[in-house]
Amino acid sequence: MLKLFKTILKTGEATVKYPFKPLEVCPGFRGKPVYDAEQCIACGACTVACPANALTMETNTTTGERVWQIFYGRCIFCARCEEVCPTRAIVLSEEFELAVTNKADLYTTATFALHSCPQCHQPFTTKKALALTLDLLAQSSSDPDTVEALRGVYECCPGCRQKYNLSTNGALRLRQIAVGEKS
Repeated sequence: MLKLFKTILKTGEATVKYPFKPLEVCPGFRGKPVYDAEQCIACGACTVACPANALTMETNTTTGERVWQIFYGRCIFCARCEEVCPTRAIVLSEEFELAVTNKADLYTTATFALHSCPQCHQPFTTKKALALTLDLLAQSSSDPDTVEALRGVYECCPGCRQKYNLSTNGALRLRQIAVGEKS
């Protein structure tokens, strides 16, 4: 019997003081997704990857806005959104207490302005995504003139870009840019 009491005293407390004391979680714990709207470019990769459809994105072409939204009530904390995000705008935290008294508190929403095509004036991407694309192009290119020459191509919607590429002048101009010739 004495041996049993020694073993019990060595092991210590079997329970934790939660909720009166914070519960320590393991490293790599997948908790509530934390969203940084300043870092996000609204590409939609997270909404495609989410198996629970907790993430939604709606584009309103009349107002020129794209609305991103997460509903934590549907989230299954799988971290797929974190894996596919190119800018690390969404990461899983160690927070797991999501009890609220109002269902609206389980929603996080962000609104992004859309960039309109200079040819057809239809919005097609967010201004932040276009800026990131042009910045990455500038970083990968050694010639700033090439980046400025391609700026007009990237600022056009895919439909206008296709029309431009199919025209003989446009195809010739793109070949000149690719070869590095001046017009």
